[in-house]
Amino acid sequence: MSVRVIDATRLNRRQTLALGAGAGAALLLPGSAFAQGAPAGTEAHGMSAFGDLKYPADFPHFAYVDPFALKGGSFSQIGPTSIFNQSLQTFNSLNGYILKGDAAQGIQVIFDTLMVRALDEPDAVYGLVAKSVAISADGTLYRFRLRPEARFHDGSKLTAEDVAFTLNLLKTKGHPIIGQSLREMESAEAEGADIVTLRFTPGRARDVPLFAASLPIFSKAYYSTKNFEESTLEAPLGSGAYKVGRLEPGHFIEYARAPDYWAAKLPVNVGTNNFDVLRYEYFRDREVGFEAFKARAYLFREEFTSRTWATGYDFPALRDGRVKQEILADDTPSGAQGWFLNLRRPQFADPRVREAMSCAFDFEWTNKNLMFDAYKRTRSFFENSDLKAEGPAGEAELALIA
Repeated sequence: MSVRVIDATRLNRRQTLALGAGAGAALLLPGSAFAQGAPAGTEAHGMSAFGDLKYPADFPHFAYVDPFALKGGSFSQIGPTSIFNQSLQTFNSLNGYILKGDAAQGIQVIFDTLMVRALDEPDAVYGLVAKSVAISADGTLYRFRLRPEARFHDGSKLTAEDVAFTLNLLKTKGHPIIGQSLREMESAEAEGADIVTLRFTPGRARDVPLFAASLPIFSKAYYSTKNFEESTLEAPLGSGAYKVGRLEPGHFIEYARAPDYWAAKLPVNVGTNNFDVLRYEYFRDREVGFEAFKARAYLFREEFTSRTWATGYDFPALRDGRVKQEILADDTPSGAQGWFLNLRRPQFADPRVREAMSCAFDFEWTNKNLMFDAYKRTRSFFENSDLKAEGPAGEAELALIA
C-alpha cells in the first residue's frame, strides 16, 4: 500500500494524479521489445515488451489523466524516490547522470526522451521526441524517426545527432547503472537530422531498448564546451516541460514550467505537467521533515514508516480537515523488506542454518508489535502480479519445467 498525506487547502487529488503522470522518473522497464502487432520493419508509435500496446496510434491522451485539468499553482514535497546519483537528503549538483556529486531530485523533468512510459501498462512506451520506431526482424536494430518540431529550451533544433551523442556519452561516461544497462547497445548513429539507429547485441536483455528510449537527450552543441563528467550547479540545457528555477543547495530546488514547451500538445503530454512550479524540499532528519509538514512548509508527504503512520498523524491541521490522509491501494508488483544473509560468510553456508533462521522468524509477532499490523507477508518474488505462482503447477507450467 501507499500512504499519502496532502495539505487539502492547496491541492486536490486530481491534481496529484496529474502531477504523477507528468513528473515521473524514467524507469527501468521489463520486457523483448516490439511494436504493437506490426510486421518487422514497420514504423509504429510505441513499443511493448510483453504484448500489444493498450493505446492505438491516434490516441488523444492517456486514460488516467484529465485532459481539461487546470494549469497553474505549485506542488512541493520531500521527494520519495531517487535515481542514479540523486540524494534523498541533500544536493550539490545539477548533473544527475554521472557518479560524482549528489544530484537534485527531479532533474529529469527538464529533459525529453525518445519515448515516454504509460503508467497504466507494465512495460509500454510511446513516442515523445520519436514520432515512430521500426524494429528489425531479429530485434537488433531500432530506427527512431524524430519529430521535426523537437526543440531545446534555447530554441535550437533537437536532432538525431543529439540523440546519438547522448547515448554514446552515457554509455561511456554516464552513471555506472546507465553504462551497465547500455553494455548491450552496440552503437547509436544518426542517419540525417531525423533518423537515429540503435543497434543491440543479439543476446541483449529484453528491457535494454526500452531503457535506452527512456533516457534523457542532451544537446551536443551545449556539451561541446562543457565537461559532462563534472559535478556542477549550472543548469544544463534541456528540452522538457520544465526548466530549473530557484534553488538553494541542500535546502530546496524548484522547476518552473516552460511556457513555450514544444511538446505540450502531444498525446503523451496532454493532461500532465499541470503545475507551474515543482518544488523539492530537503531535510537531513526525517522527524524534522515531518514537523515541517505539520507546519505547512511543504504540500505533500508520502509516509514510509509504519510507526509514524500509526502514531504521528494526530495534529490540528489533520483534525480540522486542512490535511487529508489517505491509504491508496497499490496494484503494482510488491517490493519486499527483510534481512538478507551474506552467503560468503561461513556461518551461513549450510542451507539448513538459513532455513532454521527463516522458520524461527515470527513475522506475525513482529508485524503486530513492531509494525502496527501495517504489513502483509510476501510469499513470492512476484507478489501482487500475474506471475505469482498459486496452487499446484498447471499443465503448461509442468511442460515448461520439463
